[in-house]
Amino acid sequence: MISPEIVEEIKYRNDIVDVINGYVPLKRAGSNFNGSCPFHSERTPSFTVFPATRSFYCFGCGAGGDVVTFIMKRENIDYVSSLELLANRVGIEIPRDARSREDEAGVVKRERVLSMNREAARFFHACLYDKNVGAAGLKYLTERGLSGAAIKHFGLGFAPDGFGALTDHLTRLGYTAEEMSTGFLCGISKKSGRPYDYFRNRVIFPIIDVTGNVVAFGGRVMDDSVPKYLNTSDTPAFKKSRNLFALNYAKSKCSDRLILCEGYMDVIALHTHGFENAVATLGTAITPEQARIMAKYTRQVIISYDSDEAGQRAANKAMKLLGEVGLDVRVLRVTGAKDPDEFLKKNGATAYEKFKVLLDNSRAQFEFKLEGVLSRHDITIMDERIKAASELCSIISEVYSEAEREVYIGVVSEKLSIPRDSLKNDVKRMMQKNDRAQKKEEFKGIVNRTAGYGDRVNPDMVKNTGAVNTEENILGILLLYPENLAQIKRGTIILNEDDFFSEFNRRVFSESLLRCDETGRFDFTLLNEVFDTDEMGRITSMVVRRRQLKENGTELLCGMIARLREDSIRRRLAGDDMAQIADIIAGKRNKPKKG
Repeated sequence: MISPEIVEEIKYRNDIVDVINGYVPLKRAGSNFNGSCPFHSERTPSFTVFPATRSFYCFGCGAGGDVVTFIMKRENIDYVSSLELLANRVGIEIPRDARSREDEAGVVKRERVLSMNREAARFFHACLYDKNVGAAGLKYLTERGLSGAAIKHFGLGFAPDGFGALTDHLTRLGYTAEEMSTGFLCGISKKSGRPYDYFRNRVIFPIIDVTGNVVAFGGRVMDDSVPKYLNTSDTPAFKKSRNLFALNYAKSKCSDRLILCEGYMDVIALHTHGFENAVATLGTAITPEQARIMAKYTRQVIISYDSDEAGQRAANKAMKLLGEVGLDVRVLRVTGAKDPDEFLKKNGATAYEKFKVLLDNSRAQFEFKLEGVLSRHDITIMDERIKAASELCSIISEVYSEAEREVYIGVVSEKLSIPRDSLKNDVKRMMQKNDRAQKKEEFKGIVNRTAGYGDRVNPDMVKNTGAVNTEENILGILLLYPENLAQIKRGTIILNEDDFFSEFNRRVFSESLLRCDETGRFDFTLLNEVFDTDEMGRITSMVVRRRQLKENGTELLCGMIARLREDSIRRRLAGDDMAQIADIIAGKRNKPKKG
């Protein structure tokens, strides 16, 4: 799609350390750089960047590749979009004809979805102010206390109560039913095959990313019908787990602290009252990706969830995920109202000052959990006090800092009138139990991965672990030293696609061979054209493993290839024997004569 020369120039101009350091703080470790993985939560950094080979690999989750793979995975975009982003970063112009191949192939691209979303947002906003269409929506928003300025600031809109208003509008603009369906703006009727509007008779909240693109929509009913909210599912332009509502505004206002809310209305109310550092998750509980995004912009997160049981469970999950990425986490207690929106309306002119006091007095994680445990148990009763002590010791056992544990043990000792040493021993015993459980789980995971169980990238691993391991070692050497690929092309080394047992490794071999010329010139980046980011992580792991070993010479490679080909020949012969037996049973062949 894009010439190898342009791809190489883009990669050369975008130093992988500089690019990744913009997302994850990196520290030098010898000739490499280490940091916390941006793709999974971890306390001990296992993410490594290799400047010498312009690649990265996480030894914890298996993510890996080059700078193009990183941008694809981190920004949730396709190969061409990743190259375009990196090209724009360094001022390289990509020829237009290089970008059209994917469109011609019938693939709905991210840029097309973004363009369509922008038109849909304009349509919804216009409908809101159309007296014949959006009067009910505008009345609902104004009755909820939203000013015209707030409605325009957030680009709110209204979806008409009909099956074809938006789809007809977008069709006139040249968008297809396939594009609208992929962008989650319409469904397709099973009976007629015609598109119909997904959002109908709802107030619309556009979801805008940090670069100003409309990536998705949330739609709310104006009565008690269900579901209350409809939200865009994942599309080429949007991944729900990696976005936050209003982060496009909050990102420049939240360096000290960020307020995490449950819903759109809470966020809008806070912004209109001067708290522009508020965001919300998108119709789901907080995800590890969202926690890592928040850690990029702020040092402290104040959780402002509903005080009901569901809200408290969500707050506990949020505290865990936010704490794992190193954020200072606190919990807001809204007094005299069920949520920030109601609190701000009740307090009128003094709302800003009073809510700021609530924020400044928000509770630390342990204080919040302590209150929750004590509210559930009557500690004047012996059995209840024992249960409370057990729950609190379990909470303390998950705290990483020894100093923090000491402080919390002292607080619990005083609250429950139980000696510190007794509590300390219980915490220590629980920590040891947790460590054993974690090591057991890690060992189980290693065994399963080694045996190939649950392997989504290469499901053939579990069928023949030995053959697949040999294949991965061969591919690791070939990709580490592409001159070996050139020898295969010239016929100096004999290795064929049919020699591979697993379909995935056969693809890696054939695609690598295709992209290598007879001089041994090969650009690893080009594999991003045909492999997704998970597959690129597996391919990178093959190279990393071989790079860590001293012996990767041609003699070793040829020995591995000989073993793989012998195994391949045995499989083919066994297959031929089974086919012959099947034919004999079916009467298609004569039985072999004795002797």
